[in-house]
Amino acid sequence: MDSSAKIFSGTASQYLAEKITQQFGSTPGKITIQHFSDGEIQPVFNESIRGDMVFLVQSTFSPAENLLELLLMIDAARRASAYKVVPVIPYYGYARQDRKDKPRVAIGSKLVANMLVAAGADRIITMDLHAPQIQGYFDIPMDHLDSSAIFIPYIEQLKLENLTFAAPDVGSANRIREIASYFNAEMVICDKHRKRANEIASMVVIGDVEGKDVILIDDICDTGGTLAKAAALLVEKGATSVRALCTHPVLSGNAYANIENSVLEELVVCDTIPLRQHSSKIKVLSVAELFAVAIRNAYENKSITSLFIHSQLRNK
Repeated sequence: MDSSAKIFSGTASQYLAEKITQQFGSTPGKITIQHFSDGEIQPVFNESIRGDMVFLVQSTFSPAENLLELLLMIDAARRASAYKVVPVIPYYGYARQDRKDKPRVAIGSKLVANMLVAAGADRIITMDLHAPQIQGYFDIPMDHLDSSAIFIPYIEQLKLENLTFAAPDVGSANRIREIASYFNAEMVICDKHRKRANEIASMVVIGDVEGKDVILIDDICDTGGTLAKAAALLVEKGATSVRALCTHPVLSGNAYANIENSVLEELVVCDTIPLRQHSSKIKVLSVAELFAVAIRNAYENKSITSLFIHSQLRNK
């Protein structure tokens, strides 16, 4: 019996699932997320998925109920005799907890991986993990999409003459180097030192930005403190303009105020997480088409290599 591809959405990502299914050429599957009076969650599939390849769209940003809801959806799909269950997680929460960087802490991203597999996931589709090595936490196939497929066309249409790319920290250097190579542009690094999470003690710029149009690129924008401080430092060092491209707009705490009051020309983000409020400096690009292609290729057992920047570099 041939299986069908059906796309369902959790509560947190309905806005994105609707756009993905539209790009895919279908409609969202029928599911109800019920809540008991004490807040307990119970997903119910309102159509048969027996023998189908089921894709469950849900980002696992805060609150933790989004992750729990996804786990319950996976379990419900498995118990409803789905052929394959594929969580589509545009933003993979807890990815910043990828190692023991101090004594007596959890490795949250590994725990989340274990729970997804234990719940019954057959494959994972996600985007821009905070640490790419998290892919190794899974013993099931993972498609790790790259936002460069969305950001590169946007950068090209800006037509900046003195383009330079900046990594907001040393850990982002490899990500930035690939994009800088695509544009045959220079790159600099903003080396930061933290006293504690979300608090920067000091920052220095490694490289020359005099007279340059600088683009900062990162995977997550949380409080916006790093981007605001990096942008101010780059302008201080002689940059003509500074804009930032970040995949996941976590934007917690005073993030919106930090961005609005910064010297950034704009902050360009993806819709992996919904914005909580409007900002004149924040522009949103959709990941819907990219995920729709990845879902179709996973369903049809086709390669997704063409979606990555290294393929674009070879074909340039």
